[in-house]
Amino acid sequence: MPRRRFGLAALALLLAGPVLTLAACAPAAAQRGLVPDFADLAERVQPAVVNIAVTSEQRMEIPPELRGTPFERYFRDRQRNRRQETVGAGSGFVIDPAGFIVTNNHVVGNASRVVVSLQNGTELPARVVGTDELTDLALLKVEARTTLTAVSFGSSAAARVGSWVLAAGNPFGLGGTVTAGIISARGREIGAGPFDDFIQTDAAINPGNSGGPLFNAAGEVIGINTAIYSPSGASAGIGFATPSDLARPVIEQLRRDGRVERGWLGVSVQDLVPEEGQLNRRGVLIAGIERNSPAGRAGLRQGDVVVAINGERVETSRALVRTVAAVQPGQTLRLTVMREGRERELPVQVGRRPGAG
Repeated sequence: MPRRRFGLAALALLLAGPVLTLAACAPAAAQRGLVPDFADLAERVQPAVVNIAVTSEQRMEIPPELRGTPFERYFRDRQRNRRQETVGAGSGFVIDPAGFIVTNNHVVGNASRVVVSLQNGTELPARVVGTDELTDLALLKVEARTTLTAVSFGSSAAARVGSWVLAAGNPFGLGGTVTAGIISARGREIGAGPFDDFIQTDAAINPGNSGGPLFNAAGEVIGINTAIYSPSGASAGIGFATPSDLARPVIEQLRRDGRVERGWLGVSVQDLVPEEGQLNRRGVLIAGIERNSPAGRAGLRQGDVVVAINGERVETSRALVRTVAAVQPGQTLRLTVMREGRERELPVQVGRRPGAG
């Protein structure tokens, strides 16, 4: 289920009169082609959307006050085979007829058992192929006796603000649900992590929708529904999806290696604030360098301003982090930096981001 709620928002109520008036006008508007009909799209893509049930088991911990007392052995005997179970639910979608399924990392978490339910009611045990906490993505694998219906990724870069989208999933445990809306904004940063680049939509996304697909009008997956902005936990008209262009290479790595490796320089960076009279001053300031890091070994210094990577201009710290992260460890990047008023080019052999995999 969506894991984040952001702040407080006023709840606006629609009066019955205007709602009835708009509803009465809707059929006529649909006939004139002003309101899209999602029926064919929903019928085509829904068989690829799955419900995910998760069970997590944890051994009971001995209370600290009982440790070292005569009651410890008694407590151990009673709790030896007992477990605490937590059950969660979410959504996902099949990307390969062979049984590969995409969902959110926070849906499967540290699950001890994952069960996928298809639209026809078939339940299949699922194996977690790999997860990536930084993008909140996970890849599952099921073994089915029949070929599964799959959907494909489209380009989120081609999605425009105002375009129609369809969200599908398992809100509140109600399987086989679709909601429609538009793309409200792109490139949203919500404090989820260094790779925030969310698609914002007003298609209703509720608890249980996490991990489900966000389709464009062509039936391509352009996002993975991940989070909502809500004071109540239910849809307030603002939902966030991880864009497909960010998700696709992550999923490919998970499928190939079971983990994601990212490039790392070992620097702290910040956006460069243009000084008065220097509005064209652009780049990313190196605010700090970790000891024995790739950046330190390459000769980067605190105070350097990175203006390009491999000849491509870089203007924000977030763009620099994403560019470096997309490079396989061991490869070399050419960093163009401004130092003491002069441009210098430094080759840097990219390291492996700590904690990856």
